[in-house]
Formats: sequence, C-alpha cells, structure tokens
Amino acid sequence: MNEERVTTPRRAVLLVIDSLGIGSLPDADAYGDDGADTFGHIAEACAEGRADVGRSGPLAIPNLERLGLVHASAVARGSLAPGFDAALEPVAAWGIAAEQSRGKDTISGHWEMTGQPVLEDWGYFSELTDSMPAKLLDELARRGGVSGFLGNCHASGTEIIERLGEEHMRTGKPIVYTSADSVVQLCAHEESFGLDRLYALCAVARELVDAYRIGRVIARPFLGHSPADFKRTAHRRDYSVPPPGETLLDSLESVSGTVVGVGKVPDIFAGRGITARVKASGLEALMHATAGSLADAADRSLVFTNLVDFDQEYGHRRDIAGYARALEWLDGELGRFMAVLGAGDLLLISADHGNDPSWEGWNHTREYVPVLAYGPAVPAGAIGRRDSFADVGQSLATWFGLPPLPNGQSFLQPPALPCGQRSVA
Repeated sequence: MNEERVTTPRRAVLLVIDSLGIGSLPDADAYGDDGADTFGHIAEACAEGRADVGRSGPLAIPNLERLGLVHASAVARGSLAPGFDAALEPVAAWGIAAEQSRGKDTISGHWEMTGQPVLEDWGYFSELTDSMPAKLLDELARRGGVSGFLGNCHASGTEIIERLGEEHMRTGKPIVYTSADSVVQLCAHEESFGLDRLYALCAVARELVDAYRIGRVIARPFLGHSPADFKRTAHRRDYSVPPPGETLLDSLESVSGTVVGVGKVPDIFAGRGITARVKASGLEALMHATAGSLADAADRSLVFTNLVDFDQEYGHRRDIAGYARALEWLDGELGRFMAVLGAGDLLLISADHGNDPSWEGWNHTREYVPVLAYGPAVPAGAIGRRDSFADVGQSLATWFGLPPLPNGQSFLQPPALPCGQRSVA
C-alpha cells in the first residue's frame, strides 16, 4: 500500500444580496441619495411597527447578526440599527465597502466586486420623457420589424406594464423605458408578441446602444390579460457589455478553476469567465441552486449567485414589508447553509448597491455595502472600512491562491487547510 496525500479543496460562494445597502456614501448627495439606508430604514420600520410594514416586533435575522451585518450597519450609519443591540459577537470577518465606480448600478457593482471598477461614466438617457433619441428607436424598429414603440420614458417596470400593457397587446408595439441607471428595458407580452421575438429585438438594441455607452439592455417579458393581472415572468434576460479587463472570474478560469454563475450572474458578465450556468428564478430556487452547486463543486470552484428579488421585487417597488420578510427567509436558509460548510469552504456575502425601499422614486441608492466572510478557516473579527468593492475579488484571489488582481486589497490570508492521507493500492 502507498500513502497518497489528500488536500482539502478550496471552494467559495459569493452571495450578492442585490441592493442591500447599509448607509449612504459620503458622495451620496451628488446622486440625490444623502440619508439613504436600505437596511437601517427597514429595521427602523419593523422596530416601530409602522402600518406600512404590517407587522410588529424587530427584524428577526439571527444568522445575519452572527455574520456581522448589524455591526457593519452600525459602522456605516454611525449608530446601531433600531431593534438590535451589539451584544452578539460576530463569528465571521465583517466590514463595510465603499464603491469606487461612478455608477450605482448592477454592472458597476459586480464588476468592481470582481476587480474591475468602472471609473468612466456610463452613458445615460437622462430625459424623463422622450428619453431615447428618435433616430435610435427608428433604426431599432426598422431592424427589429416592429411599427414603433410605446413609453420611451423613465418608469417603474410594474407601473409601465399596468399603464401601457393593453395598448401594447392591441398595437403590437413593444414598451421601451429606462431609469437613472445606464439601461434600456424592452417589455413585451410573452404570448401575443413572443419571447424569442423580444430576445431578438433586445439583441439588436444591444448593438445599437453601444455607441451611447449603455451598460445593459434588459428583456422584460410579461403575461396576463389586463392591468389587474399583468405580471412580469421569470424569463428576463440581460444583454450586458463585457468587462473592460480581466476579472476574478477570468483569473480563476485561466487556472482550470470553475465559476458557476447562478441566476443573472452570467448575463452581468456577458458570459466572460463563466464555466457553468445555472438558471434559477426566485429566492428559494436561487438558494437551492447555490447549495446544490456547492455540494457538487470541486477544488478551486466559485459559486457566484445574485439574489435579484431583493432589488426588483422589493427595492424598486418600495416594498418595505416584502424586503423584511425576504431578509428573514434568507436568514433561515443561511443558518442551514453555514452548518454544512466544509473545512476549505468560504461564504462571502455582500451587495452591489443600495435600493432603499423607504426612498422617493424607484431607483437604486448610493450606499455602503456589507462585507461578511465566514468559514471554518476564516478568523472572525472586524476588517474595517474597505475603500473599494474590489477588495472582495482580491480576497477571493488570495483564497484560491491566484495571482493578485490589478485592483483591491485582500482582507483574507491564504487558508491553512488540513491535509490527510489515504491508502492507495
């Protein structure tokens, strides 16, 4: 019998709680967001038992407390969030991160998180009405085979479907709208217009808006027969520009590592650096897919998940009660998730921007985000204020033993993992 050395695999989950900001950044007033605090205002509404929350009692998130979310929030906002105390000592490495990128959008947040801050301005369609130039929409209509468009304004996705959905079904004209983000959203009925037809139209739009430096084109299909039952479906698709340089995902792929993109993550990176795609929609399905992907993961595997519902279902819709319920549901899932992490596993939780459901309008908010790192080989304790989301990517590069990324400072040390031996015939 020979003895073979067996090393513990290094694996990680990067879980993005989409829009979970924890207090406005110093430059938030330039974005109209001074005072925004997604987590703090949700906690405050719950603790006060406000009528718009429809509940009494503080936010119940014991596992996120253990991971350091409440401590991180207190640093970012300058005081403890209502309904909590600081007595519970975190079992994770915890801190806060500021965004270097100029935007407050999904792409900027995710790219920076993986080592590529967006330091140039995106293009925007800033006019509230007649937002997109006529020549752009005329060319899109010609190439896309439609007679024209409805909307062409800044809007909430749910509101504009209620307002224009019936006219769209009657005329066959897709709905087009934008927001404070660098985005064009195209909305059409899955059955009367056709899902594949909508995707094809978005692919043309992606080509046309490159000249305007627009970050994303989003297909927004919906179903229903009237404003009373119109509902967006799970067949959303994002058409993003690729990152301008190498990200953590590319670096991991280059050494034959695995990057599993769960949910909309592959779209955010235009497929770059993604070695496996897992489609899932809804919090329960996304977390189930994340747990299953980790269970099947080999050494040097990253499972990268975006929990989009916090943003699109609760933040944009200014639904404080829904956001609170979703946080409490996720907290229960995290407890089970943490219990099955192996010796070489890392759970890293963060966010890509804020979206304060108590704020005016429906746009993202410019905020600090939490950085929470947990695993058997991760020392607990404060990691302070990080100057860039890129510290997340640099820390994951350290975890996986990769060469340093061009941006960011690691808050992790290479894990000292146990090795064993097994008999080999």
